[in-house]
Amino acid sequence: MIDLRSDTITKPTPEMRQAIATAEVGDDVFGDDPSVCSLEERVADLFGKEAALFVPTGTMGNQLCIRAHTQPGDEIIAADNAHIFLYEGGAFAALSGVSLNAVRSVDGLLRPADVEAAIRPTESLSHCPLTRLICVENTANRGGGKVYSMAATQDLADIGRKHLLKMHLDGARIFNASVALDVPVKEIASYFDSLTFCLSKGLGCPAGSLIVGTRAFIDRCHRFRKMFGGGMRQVGILAAAGTYALDHHVNRLADDHLRAKALGEALSSMDGINVDLSTVETNMVYVDVEGIGKNASEMVALLAKRNVAVTSVDGCTLRAVTHLEIDDEAIHKTIEAFQSIVA
Repeated sequence: MIDLRSDTITKPTPEMRQAIATAEVGDDVFGDDPSVCSLEERVADLFGKEAALFVPTGTMGNQLCIRAHTQPGDEIIAADNAHIFLYEGGAFAALSGVSLNAVRSVDGLLRPADVEAAIRPTESLSHCPLTRLICVENTANRGGGKVYSMAATQDLADIGRKHLLKMHLDGARIFNASVALDVPVKEIASYFDSLTFCLSKGLGCPAGSLIVGTRAFIDRCHRFRKMFGGGMRQVGILAAAGTYALDHHVNRLADDHLRAKALGEALSSMDGINVDLSTVETNMVYVDVEGIGKNASEMVALLAKRNVAVTSVDGCTLRAVTHLEIDDEAIHKTIEAFQSIVA
């Protein structure tokens, strides 16, 4: 099976498994797991922040940051198709007691003028919630893996500073953005008060994410991590995988981007299939199949019979994600599978 459902489906490479097997471990709840401490120090330095915190998932990382930045009754701003809004179970409301102002996005990206217009007036006779936090997602999953330019990031950060708001980056795939922009993650992170990223997506680890920020902010997140049930024990076995991934799996993300582009270009040339190639900037391809008279669920089933797995996003859209287990031959076979269905 050529599995293009997500870059989360990867299994540890033999070399990563070896790093896991030989990891030095302790008790991370007590703060004495040496592999975790080493990874957190490395990540803080890599992103130009004072401290980092290992957490089980990207969703927990985002929600810890929201909780640490806000008070119940506040409001946060995010794109209308942001992961925080669509795919985190309403946790911003349930765990932090905040509302979310879902701002219309373009290709998954927030426009600075729209963000500024969404900020609540402070002189509202207490009718409105207080806007506290702007959440940005880079790369934008539902935008097809689109990347914010550095100029756009600067503009959003300027609005945040102007209105004394905190800035959070859901950087689940921030290394994809960094490789696509050819800009260090430290430079992207410099515009944000907090940032999360996933080890378990493009970097190919079995689990784990990290938060970065100031020492005081990370200490606050550490307390909420305990409340949310995210304290683990000998988690150095996962941290060792993360360290290996940072050493070996970052630069190769460019290969995933090239293969996604090749897949998108081939599919867009087929009758009845539409791919907006302007959105194929990283490792995702969104495929509109309405023109061939099939809905997305039918296409998922037809492709599965041809040993290709993709996900349906809506009634007529599929998503294919390249990753370290997808090589050139897999892309070729995927193209052939689509061709046989179209024919």
